[in-house]
Amino acid sequence: MSLAYAGALALSILGMVILDHRHRLFFFADARRAAVVLLAGVAFFVAWDLAGVGLGIFARGQTPYMTGILLAPHLPIEEIGFLVLLSYLTMNLYAAFARWSPRGRRSTTGAPAAVSGEGRPGGAR
Repeated sequence: MSLAYAGALALSILGMVILDHRHRLFFFADARRAAVVLLAGVAFFVAWDLAGVGLGIFARGQTPYMTGILLAPHLPIEEIGFLVLLSYLTMNLYAAFARWSPRGRRSTTGAPAAVSGEGRPGGAR
């Protein structure tokens, strides 16, 4: 039994939290909405995994880096951490691109930025 993979997942999730806090991307922009979206994403992917296992598409590989704790046949506990990381990363990236892309520039509150040139050096010209 090893906590190496679980530790790597926890460290990666911590990195997502730090980026989220610094730029107010997901949880730090609207915690209630973020919790609903994250839980929905994780629930969807757990259902996807269970369907894949049931159909014989997915199987748990053997590795010395995992705890060996299974939530269901071929569903290791680390899978939940991975799905949280996957969903969190996706939403942080979505929020960052929506905010910083030229077409979707947004303020820190998530509202569309003013047309006055916000975000450009020197303002509108």
